[in-house]
Amino acid sequence: MTQELILADWNAREAIAEAMVPLVGRLYRDRNVEISIFGRLIVKRSVIDILKAHRFVRQVEGEELSVVDTFPVLEAVSEMGVNNAHIDIGKLAVKFRAEGNGRALKEFLEIELEGASDPDSDTPSTDVVLYGFGRIGRLLARLMIDRSGAGHSLSLKAIVVRKGSAANDLEKRASLLRRDSVHGSFKGTILVDEESQSLIVNGNLIKVIFADSPDNIDYTQYGINNALVIDNTGKWRDEAGLSLHLKSKGVARVILTAPGKGVKNIVMGVNDSDVVDSDKILSAASCTTNAIVPVLKAMNDKYGVANGHVETVHSYTNDQNLIDNYHKGDRRGRAAGLNMVLTETGAAKAVAKALPELEGKLTGNAIRVPTPNVSMAILNLNLEKEVEKEELNDYLRNIALHSKLQKQVDYSNSPEAVSSDFVGSRAAGVVDGLATITSGKSCVLYVWYDNEFGYSCQVVRLAQRIAKCTLPAYPIEA
Repeated sequence: MTQELILADWNAREAIAEAMVPLVGRLYRDRNVEISIFGRLIVKRSVIDILKAHRFVRQVEGEELSVVDTFPVLEAVSEMGVNNAHIDIGKLAVKFRAEGNGRALKEFLEIELEGASDPDSDTPSTDVVLYGFGRIGRLLARLMIDRSGAGHSLSLKAIVVRKGSAANDLEKRASLLRRDSVHGSFKGTILVDEESQSLIVNGNLIKVIFADSPDNIDYTQYGINNALVIDNTGKWRDEAGLSLHLKSKGVARVILTAPGKGVKNIVMGVNDSDVVDSDKILSAASCTTNAIVPVLKAMNDKYGVANGHVETVHSYTNDQNLIDNYHKGDRRGRAAGLNMVLTETGAAKAVAKALPELEGKLTGNAIRVPTPNVSMAILNLNLEKEVEKEELNDYLRNIALHSKLQKQVDYSNSPEAVSSDFVGSRAAGVVDGLATITSGKSCVLYVWYDNEFGYSCQVVRLAQRIAKCTLPAYPIEA
């Protein structure tokens, strides 16, 4: 093709992507319908983001997908009476190409989206309080604010922090939300309202409550009722400590963003069916547990895991020292930015809390390394069946694209991918297919994970599960 033809083709695709933006926006705002391309959400995304989402399909599905294919699907969906649903127009376009059998697109979609037009599927908003506003707390705020446009789901009403010594405490909190050295600038506007002690973020009024204890806050005076409190401080990790939240007026349930003791540890996609209405306190487990358990479940379901070892190469965290200094933990007192620090992880043992069938079968260790975000879990597994690399990768790719674990497991086949490329990944873990090693009944899998953002996405999924506002996904996967 000549330069003129290449540019003309690009301009044509760009124009179609531009036409998609308002349709995607209206579906989300007016009907609470999320649109994605093979799991890549395109709500509130730029034209280039939409084009890149289509390009991604070639890497993992082995075939081209263009806005020329998906735009007619999006148009048809916008004309139908769908509401309160997550619709993957990329998968629908590919499925129509393969299974249309001469049918009209609208006829095909009416069958594929059956149930997505239920007028009674609307769910009320659930008040959410973030107790703590550190790395995970601020990312949770970003995620919930980003999804607040439809007026449904989770409504972030307040954050609770200890009063800082600075006179401009609110300004500092706002600044930390606005700018992030790892995840970039916040996409939106943040106003500080000193009079009401609130932050106004993309039109959302978020009360900032200063408190030293979780058990003596009257949330109802701020108009907050039956709230879901997400404790991201990590200070209280057992039922007795976390129950303190339930003593405050206006609180109904609590989520802990760390491994919990004596409470259910939930890894979304794996054991979230264990959540029942009577549960008042739940743990979202750890970032590493969330990264490895979905992959381990997939492996155990097909090949059977006899035993194995999990080695975590983990970015440093705020628990470590910037320079050598006293620390109550072994080795963690050494400068985090200068050393690989050998430490321990409870993630291997914690697997059994979500996958009881693997209890006692895994060992684990961890190495903290001088990077601020994105970690890797190396799964060295002995299986009950022999496996070949290509077969295993095809299976894991299919898990990432077409299974009930598709939100948890992602797949990469890029020969140039490094840790920073996975900043912002919404998956709990991303299998690096090119690094897979197999030998008879053993294999080694390399799983990247954004230990901050990917984990926060899992926490939000758990919150949606508790609030019963998870959107049904179409097309329905087997």
